[in-house]
Amino acid sequence: MTTHRVPRGSHRILLVGLIVLALLVGGVAGALATHAGHRAEPTGSSAPTDGASSSSSSTAKVAPPALSISSISPAAGAVGVSADSTITVRLSSPPAQSSPPPRLSPTTPGSWQVTGAAFSFRPSIPFTPLSEVTLDVPGGASGVVAADGGHLARSVVDRFSVADGSVLRLQQLLSLLDYSPVVWTPRGAPIAATDTAEQTSALYSPPPGAFAWRNQGWPAQLRFLWQSSRYSAFTRGLVMSFQADHGLSPNGEVTPALWTALIGALAANTVNSGGYDYALVNKSVPQTLTIFHDGHVVLRSPVNTGIADSPTPNGTYAVYTRLRSQVMRGTNPDGQRYADLVQYIAYFKGNDAVHYMPRADYGIPQSLGCIELPFADAARAWPYLAYGTLVTIIN
Repeated sequence: MTTHRVPRGSHRILLVGLIVLALLVGGVAGALATHAGHRAEPTGSSAPTDGASSSSSSTAKVAPPALSISSISPAAGAVGVSADSTITVRLSSPPAQSSPPPRLSPTTPGSWQVTGAAFSFRPSIPFTPLSEVTLDVPGGASGVVAADGGHLARSVVDRFSVADGSVLRLQQLLSLLDYSPVVWTPRGAPIAATDTAEQTSALYSPPPGAFAWRNQGWPAQLRFLWQSSRYSAFTRGLVMSFQADHGLSPNGEVTPALWTALIGALAANTVNSGGYDYALVNKSVPQTLTIFHDGHVVLRSPVNTGIADSPTPNGTYAVYTRLRSQVMRGTNPDGQRYADLVQYIAYFKGNDAVHYMPRADYGIPQSLGCIELPFADAARAWPYLAYGTLVTIIN
């Protein structure tokens, strides 16, 4: 067998080569490991130690508690609220200075103030009588925010109704606007007609003064109806007349729109130029209708009122609907149907009206509750039987 011999010195060269190769392989592997570790970590960070992890947990930011409403005054749904009441919204913590205040509708003169953890608003002019006020506390990202950063999660909307004004002031205003046969004279200097703030305040606190009849020719029946500070048929008729002249439904209801229109008419000096009318029906035979205008008799006519089976009701009523002509339909007491063309119609109660009806004679009960006039007298009466004109039936 042949034996191969390695030349002297070859072992040493081989050993050195192996060592160099190991060093080269180790360097490449280390570089690869370092590069892989750099890719696995977030940019600019290194693996945290146990101590670093504990420190990061203890300094985590805690969100502020949500803001909430503790109470609102006046309460939601409240009625008869005083017109100059302070509106208060109490929060769970003080609001930030940059926080938007609540909003009111209708817009009312005044300003919101912040005291502690509450918004408060006191109107500089009283709210309009009977108006419904809406309070909106804004929430969400652009809503009310606390000083500590907490937000009101969602908007809160409440509503309340303001108290009515004074009947006495209602009567005073209708007199000042020449709708009443009773004139009112203030005691002392009158409130300026264009002073909205003072005029609105007077709706709740009427100034002193005195009433007196404009003319002395009015019958006792009308004088008896007048009652200061009482919303009687007398005052209701005045309201209806004003409503008809100012684009409001002539129903005699006192509303915020009525109060606003009264103040507006006073400021604009828009007074009634038609005078005051009153109708008196006497059912004693011969039955008559007498119409008064500004204290003077302008018409006296024979009329027919209701028969025993369908009488014309006694009492005082205000004209609420007027028609130039109409076919009246119904059923007679004997069961027969009727359809009568009538003219110059002024309804005063239900289906009862003053109107023209062709008859052979007048002055006795013949109708089914209406007040029937001859044609010529009906035409003369109709302009005076305007909306709100009182019709009194006696005997």
